[in-house]
Amino acid sequence: MRIVIAGSSGFLGSHLVDALRERDHHVTRLVRRVPTAPDEAAWDPAAGTYDRDALHGADVVVNLAGSPTLGNPHSSAWARELRESRVTSTQVLARAVADAPRPPAYLAGNGISYYGDHGDQVLTEDSDSRGHALLTEVTRAWQAAAQPAVEAGARVCYLRTAPVMDRRAAPLKLLAPLFRSGLGARLGNGRQHMAMISLRDWVGAVTFLAEDASVSGPVNLTCPQAPTNAEFTRALGRAVRRPAVLPVPAFALRAGAGAMAPELLGSLNVRPAVLEAAGYEFRDRDVEAVLATGLR
Repeated sequence: MRIVIAGSSGFLGSHLVDALRERDHHVTRLVRRVPTAPDEAAWDPAAGTYDRDALHGADVVVNLAGSPTLGNPHSSAWARELRESRVTSTQVLARAVADAPRPPAYLAGNGISYYGDHGDQVLTEDSDSRGHALLTEVTRAWQAAAQPAVEAGARVCYLRTAPVMDRRAAPLKLLAPLFRSGLGARLGNGRQHMAMISLRDWVGAVTFLAEDASVSGPVNLTCPQAPTNAEFTRALGRAVRRPAVLPVPAFALRAGAGAMAPELLGSLNVRPAVLEAAGYEFRDRDVEAVLATGLR
């Protein structure tokens, strides 16, 4: 297939490009500069412009563009860029998809923060969105921005991505050295569920969605068994052979993490119901497997 990817230079995007090419798909990377390679096409989401030939000739469009989630959680400018970079890029590509003579499938990046804190409740793609935490609000607007593609009749998948655990990228890139130094700790009471996924399952699942025309709508990209934070803390401590028994008090997290505190203390017991029903087979189903793969 002909697949166009925005955000292809990022950690997830670069691995997805490699995987798709290994399966003989023709991948075009959208870049915000003058293209310098045959596999590149220009776009400018701020100006709303894009290479019409590349987008209109695609079978699948994937949007992974957006500013980093790591930043100053007390900064209003950071929060504004976090939202606008995702909403704007999604809108521009949704309109490009809608304007195509034959609308391609649209795999629109998103996150599991959409659901908000649900405690121990098991969450599937049919679950509701609750609360007004920063990333919950961002993901709602992020999803709504893809509506033009939906209205045009395109197959649209919302990629509700959990944190991808890999030693080369946040959060594991930051956490592993802390745990190896003996500074690992559970967050608050540790009872909150932490959804997560390995890099190879994220890439495998997105490739699966690009190729399987039967799947549309929200799709949870998360391992089937979401651990609690306490379970994750013990598992990572065992993986790096260092004890992790001390807690970080919830009040300290709320003060230090600001707008991102709900992401650390909220509970997301998410299941990938759509992927499993469609036949995708996870290679890393629980926290031990995800960490073993991510720390290699």
